[in-house]
Amino acid sequence: MTTIGLARSFRSAFDALTATLLDVSRRDRAMLLLLAAYAAAWTLYGAIAKSSQDLHPDMTELIAWSRDPSLGYPKHPPLGAWLVRLWFDVLPLTDWSFYLLAMLMPTLALWIVWRFSADYLNAEKRVASVALLMLIPFYNFHALKYNANTVLVPAWAATTFLFLRSYRSHDALYATLAGIGAAVSMLTKYWSVFLLIGLIAAALIDPRRRAYFRSPAPWVTMATGLALLSPHLIWLYQHDFVPVRYALAKHAAHSPVQSLREAFSYLLGAAAFAAAPVILALAAARPSRATLAEMIWPSDSERRMAAIAFWGPLLLPVVGTLASGTTPTPLWSMSAWALLPVLLLSPSGVRIAPINLQGILALAMAEPLVMLIAAPAVALAIHYAGVTPPAAHGRLLAAQTEQAWRQATAQPLRFVGCDVGNEVIAYAQDRPRPLAWRFFGGDIADTVYADGHGWPRTAPGPSEPSDAQLAESGMALVCSANDGGWVEPAAARAARNPAAKRLDVEVARDFWGLPGQPQRYTIFIIPPRL
Repeated sequence: MTTIGLARSFRSAFDALTATLLDVSRRDRAMLLLLAAYAAAWTLYGAIAKSSQDLHPDMTELIAWSRDPSLGYPKHPPLGAWLVRLWFDVLPLTDWSFYLLAMLMPTLALWIVWRFSADYLNAEKRVASVALLMLIPFYNFHALKYNANTVLVPAWAATTFLFLRSYRSHDALYATLAGIGAAVSMLTKYWSVFLLIGLIAAALIDPRRRAYFRSPAPWVTMATGLALLSPHLIWLYQHDFVPVRYALAKHAAHSPVQSLREAFSYLLGAAAFAAAPVILALAAARPSRATLAEMIWPSDSERRMAAIAFWGPLLLPVVGTLASGTTPTPLWSMSAWALLPVLLLSPSGVRIAPINLQGILALAMAEPLVMLIAAPAVALAIHYAGVTPPAAHGRLLAAQTEQAWRQATAQPLRFVGCDVGNEVIAYAQDRPRPLAWRFFGGDIADTVYADGHGWPRTAPGPSEPSDAQLAESGMALVCSANDGGWVEPAAARAARNPAAKRLDVEVARDFWGLPGQPQRYTIFIIPPRL
């Protein structure tokens, strides 16, 4: 087949896909298939491009937390860890399966946008809305790192659209679902308070507010949300609001000037992440000044409320930063973009010509394919640049730790601790549980949370073993050799057991025969007392 013939074949197939996405009877199925392919392509990209490293520490931390189901954890609410536990109760714990879970989050958000954007957009604009969001890195590159921000992407999208429908219809079902969405968002990350404040502000500013607040809808939403949140709120009170204190301490600014600088950086970074879809939409629509004003601040109440629901959660963190003296990051805006296509495309003056629609869709589909082709080179570049330890060594350390453990005892490895504990837990065959910092004598003094690992001394962790249980089961402590703040208390803990062994090891990850950056670690094997 000639090049011209091949191009015509591709064009015919693409025309058929576009027609299917616009056909009332077939478009939902076609979009589901498109999104399934999208998730599969980016999952495969993640598995290949990240094959020169192990799972990100954010991901191994959630694996460790998931071993002890709890109503709360030291840094975040529990939903992210709950989902990890449920996922790996069904699927094998492998890197690719974790990347698949991560990619399901933005893919679900895209489906939510597809379904609910029908309230504001015609068929062509609905297709464009999904394609535009696919071009935001939050829906692919950054989403591959599963953490609380990733889970918030579908949670915020669902909560926002369900709330807007509830406000418009006063329907009890949508009100209940909006309350569930609000609770899910808060159970994922406390950053969601900005979403809730933004939606409340939208409800209060809208001229239809009297009818809404006289209906059962807002009270159903609030009652549902509070009912679902109440167990976690009780846990927070019982544990002295440790996650909140950690967040405020971890992200505290040093001065008002720094807060102002961080607020500006947040806005600039967030705008940069969303630049591609905005530029494409403007290039395709070529809006007049009046239409551009409609995109930013619509004239009719229905779309203006959607605009407030968009701008509020996106901009309120600036107010929070200046008021609380904290330092947000643009990455935290990744859950705030679901309504962006509605603002860009809903004005009546915006026209999306068929050729422009196909161009936007082609770009959205080409990006994962191009990156998939480039994935091996990306993996090699990551290996060549070097991965910050221990993100490259978890698998190797787990193997060495379990080998040493098997030489010491026939009992399964039940507990792993120290600053590299989470990385070992993620790859150890026995699926051990994390150990609290207090169990091996760490002194965290005035800090709320020790370097992101373990539990604060003042806040007991979930299902903590007693000293008698630890003596019966034993433990392994895997620490960075150059960090005396971890090695010394771990050594003191090991000294309590005469049968304990210390191993000082140096590991380096090879990739395609190329040696990686070496790093030294100290492993303490503390076998059970017989």
